[in-house]
Amino acid sequence: MNEEPEAAAPGRLVLLTTSHRVAPGQLSWPAWQTLREADRVLCARDDHPQLPYLREAGIGVEIAAVGGQQLVDATAGGRTVVYLPPDGGADRAVTDELSRLGGSGRIAMPDLELLPGSYDLPGARLLDLVQVMDRIRAECPWSSLRTHEDLAAYGIEEMYELVEAIEEGDREAIREELGDVLLQVVFHAAIAQGDPDEPFGIDDVAAGLVAKLVHRHPHIYGDEVADTPEQVQANWVRLKGVEKSRASVTDGVPPASPALALAAKLSGRARAADLPLPVPPPGEPRYDDATALGDHLLAEAAAAQSAGVDPEAALRHAARRYRDAIRAAEAERAGGDGLNASDGPGSPDNRDDPDGADDPDDPDDWTRWDDAGAVPGKDRPTDAR
Repeated sequence: MNEEPEAAAPGRLVLLTTSHRVAPGQLSWPAWQTLREADRVLCARDDHPQLPYLREAGIGVEIAAVGGQQLVDATAGGRTVVYLPPDGGADRAVTDELSRLGGSGRIAMPDLELLPGSYDLPGARLLDLVQVMDRIRAECPWSSLRTHEDLAAYGIEEMYELVEAIEEGDREAIREELGDVLLQVVFHAAIAQGDPDEPFGIDDVAAGLVAKLVHRHPHIYGDEVADTPEQVQANWVRLKGVEKSRASVTDGVPPASPALALAAKLSGRARAADLPLPVPPPGEPRYDDATALGDHLLAEAAAAQSAGVDPEAALRHAARRYRDAIRAAEAERAGGDGLNASDGPGSPDNRDDPDGADDPDDPDDWTRWDDAGAVPGKDRPTDAR
C-alpha cells in the first residue's frame, strides 16, 4: 500500500506593521532584512505609503486582498511570506482568522511573527493632535474664526480647572484637564501659524521651549554642578535674568495675575534679591499654618466686601504699589533716585489707607506717588511687563 505524500511543511509568516507617524521608507534594519530575504511580499492596498520605497529598493510586492487562510497557504513549502496590513497597524480580520485556525488544531500553522517596521516614540500622539487641530482650524466654522484674544479667557479657566483637579487628587480629572490645557497651546499655535505678518507654528513653540530647558539645565546638558534643588533654582533664576536682560526682579511678573498670586510672586522675587518686604501692621499675627492663614484671608475678604471694598482690586493696587517700591529700592541700591521701599503697602506711611488702593481723591496717595510720576487710579508705565 502506497503512503500518501506528506504535505509540505509550512514556513514563516511575518506581519509587518508600520506607524503612520513615521515617514514612509524609514524602516528598521530587521524589517529591511526580512523584506529582502522573503519569498513573497503581499500587500492589501495598491496605495500603501510604503510601496514606492519598497519598489525603489528592488523588493517585489504583490497586491492582493488576502485572509488568514490564504496567508497560511502561501507559506507552504517552508516559504517566508511578509504581509503588509492595509493601514500600517495589525489587520484585525487577518489576525482573528489566524487565531481561529491555530486554535482549531486541524492544520499545521507557520511560524508567526509580528515585526514592527516602524513604531511610535513617546509623544508620538502629539502629532495626531496637531493634525486634528490643523483640520479643525481649517474647516470648523467656529474655530476657524477664533483669535488669540477670543481664547485668552478659556486659557485662564482651564488652568483653574486643572488646579482644582490637582487639589482634589482626582487623577482622571487631572489627565483630562491637562488635555484641555494642551488644547489651548495647540489652538493658539494654529492661530499664530496663519498670521500674515509674523507667523509661527507649534514646531517653533516646541523648539523655543527645548532650547530654554536645555540652556537652563547646565548641570544636565553642560558642565555646571548643581547637587541641590536650591542650586538648580539659583541657576534657573540667574540664566533667566541673562536671557531676558531684565532691569528689575519685577520684570516678567504679569500685572494681570490674580491679586494674591501677584503679591506672593513679587514678595518672592524681592526676598530672593534681598530687597525690602512689605511691613505687616503692628500687632498683626504671623501665620505658620496654612489653614489659619486661609481662614484669616477669607475673613478679610468678607470684611472688605461688607465695607463695599473690592478685595481683589484693593490687593492688586497694593501689589502694584509694592512693585513700584521694589523698583525704587533697586534704583536706590544702584545709586539712582526713586521711591523708598518703605513707602509700599503696609508701611507706616500707608497704614492709614485701609483699603490699600490708589485713590484719586486721597491727597496722601497723590503725594506718595508724585515722585514716581504716577497718577493714582490710572495705568502707569510701570504696569508694562
